[in-house]
Amino acid sequence: MFLLVGLAAQLVDGSLGMAYGVTSTTLLLATGTAPAAASASVHVAKLGTSLLSGLSHHRFGNVDWRTVNTLAVPGAIGAFVGAVLLTSVSTEVAEPWMAGILLSLGIFLLVRFSAMGTPRRKGRPYVRRRHLAPLGLFAGVIDATGGGGWGPVATPSLLATGKMEPRKVVGSVNTSEFLVALGASLGFLVGLAGEGVVWKAVLALLIGGAIAAPFGAWLVRIVAPRLLGASVGGLVVLTNLHTLLGVFDIEGAPRVVVYIVAVAAWIGGVVAALRWHRREDAAAWGATSAVTEAAGT
Repeated sequence: MFLLVGLAAQLVDGSLGMAYGVTSTTLLLATGTAPAAASASVHVAKLGTSLLSGLSHHRFGNVDWRTVNTLAVPGAIGAFVGAVLLTSVSTEVAEPWMAGILLSLGIFLLVRFSAMGTPRRKGRPYVRRRHLAPLGLFAGVIDATGGGGWGPVATPSLLATGKMEPRKVVGSVNTSEFLVALGASLGFLVGLAGEGVVWKAVLALLIGGAIAAPFGAWLVRIVAPRLLGASVGGLVVLTNLHTLLGVFDIEGAPRVVVYIVAVAAWIGGVVAALRWHRREDAAAWGATSAVTEAAGT
């Protein structure tokens, strides 16, 4: 099961630039793994998957090394600090905290890919260093304390600037993630003293992610990111709602109502994402046809 999750999560992460940690940590928490151990296990697995993903993206020309060099080091520092913080709190406090972060990231994914237009590139083809460093630091802290979040914070932030090609944003964020995973792993090594890591899950996630990494780097060129992002966002929302409802002992009719609303929002988000995708495809096709006709005349 973990091997398949690692494979699917890396396909999503490689093509969207986000959601490997969010998806994998959500599954580990659902199996009863302690929050710090779940995040530690996923970040150790990410050492291998992010390295392979970065190499694959580099091979396909999806990496802007200027962005990677500025984003990765602050991200690693933030991840180290976040990992140490997470290991210093009790499971009773950490579980709702992590589920809340993952739920927020899931909602963000659902809204981002179903209700917002695709930013258009403008101005210089890169993001200034003074903006990249604080973004990396913040995304690194969220990634370690939430078990995921590097991609959901960094990728949309860079896309929203409209400065870089989407494939280069995805490739650069994925490549930077190796140092972030290394920083988080060292933080958990300090905080957990090497204990608590679920090594069987790490191995399975790593194997699945290694298989999928080259395909994810290739898919970023052809996949419809809206449908994938909205689908993953809804799944993450539903799973972490289940965790939070259990933590706060919400049962009976209120629990059913929450699930109905969540599923309806998920379906609505996927439908909206499909409409956005068709609309943007039609606009792109129209623009291409106009350019072709102008060239012909």
